[in-house]
Amino acid sequence: MSAHVLDYELGAPPGWPSAPDDAVYQGMAGALVGAIAPHTEADPVAVLAQLLAAAGALTRRGAYAVVEATRHHPNEFVVLVGDSAKARKGSSWDHVARLMDRASPGFSLRCATGLSSGEGLIWALRDPDGATGASADPPLLVVEPEFASVLKAAGRDVSSLSPVLRSAWDGRPLALLTRNAPARAAAPHLSVVGHITAHELRHHVSGLEVANGLLNRFCFVACRRARLLPDGGDPDPLKGTYMAERLGAHLRAAGQLGHVRFTTAARVAWWDAYVHLSEPRAGMAGGLLARAEAHVLRLSLIYALVDGAASIGVEHLRAALALWEYCADAVEFFFSDATGDPLAEAISAALCHAPQGMTRTEIRDLLGRNRPAAAIDEALAVLAAAGRARTERVETAGRPAQRWVTTSLPAAGAH
Repeated sequence: MSAHVLDYELGAPPGWPSAPDDAVYQGMAGALVGAIAPHTEADPVAVLAQLLAAAGALTRRGAYAVVEATRHHPNEFVVLVGDSAKARKGSSWDHVARLMDRASPGFSLRCATGLSSGEGLIWALRDPDGATGASADPPLLVVEPEFASVLKAAGRDVSSLSPVLRSAWDGRPLALLTRNAPARAAAPHLSVVGHITAHELRHHVSGLEVANGLLNRFCFVACRRARLLPDGGDPDPLKGTYMAERLGAHLRAAGQLGHVRFTTAARVAWWDAYVHLSEPRAGMAGGLLARAEAHVLRLSLIYALVDGAASIGVEHLRAALALWEYCADAVEFFFSDATGDPLAEAISAALCHAPQGMTRTEIRDLLGRNRPAAAIDEALAVLAAAGRARTERVETAGRPAQRWVTTSLPAAGAH
């Protein structure tokens, strides 16, 4: 048998956001993704987004960009949205984790999971006793393969997770004021990578989480299975390239840069981009994209630091803008008809898995018979008004029955 590796490219499902502009794969970030991509079934943009988030975590707070009096450090929150098994989100992270461990030995020691409470997060970010200088702001990268659990925890009335996450993204001081175990993070540097399915995302995202500013601190990246590799790919595609070592050297140097400015040409391009990014968008998608300027600035900074540059060039800004536009397209795709009603989204998800439709009784039973009839009726009315569900008359031996049927395209939630 030939040693040629079988590789079947997969097309995007109907309506899926167009692939990001090639500008996203610029410089060293693009070279790393280009070396990894042929050896994984994961979406290249999934590898890229997580690489940028992880690289931003490793640079700590020694480099930053400034808008007015606000410092933006290279810590980013990224969520991959795709089908649970088919999108290969986990595979994409495995490649990034191996790369980062080689670029910065001990990287895995600053990775964590289990983001369930604000108090626990502050404890994980706390300043080491007696630490000074760089050791006083140890970076933390939280990787959550089940990001739905984070949204559940943040949505609880008594949870402090949402405000702590918001403050950590901003880089504000955090404190845990308990009698037995007080803790303080004077300058937290937190990055987050989450994985979630489209159905879970739509179900758990509520208007409150959008309005309070938690979710617009995340970049949502649509990802899918890019190819089939029946024989697998090279498990270590970067071996012998020394690219990981070069990346590590760039990120270590970045910690000494301080204020990273735009080049003259990039500054002019930023003025034009800023006007466009500041334009408001409508609906829930608009709320999720409300921090466009800040995300593009942080992504531009990370692209520059990955390249080992001391300033943000036009190429870095162009790459960041292209990646953000892809994220914006993903949000519009996933949330164009989102209701913001968790019960309505739960029913919609159930209908998408029941092509034959469901009766009112079947819907009630699915919900455990613990939801008021009026709440179910209201949720069904919301879906009908949004054009995401309709009723069908079913003739029976007795009185005609009524079934609720989804009008949503399966591809919109399946990938």
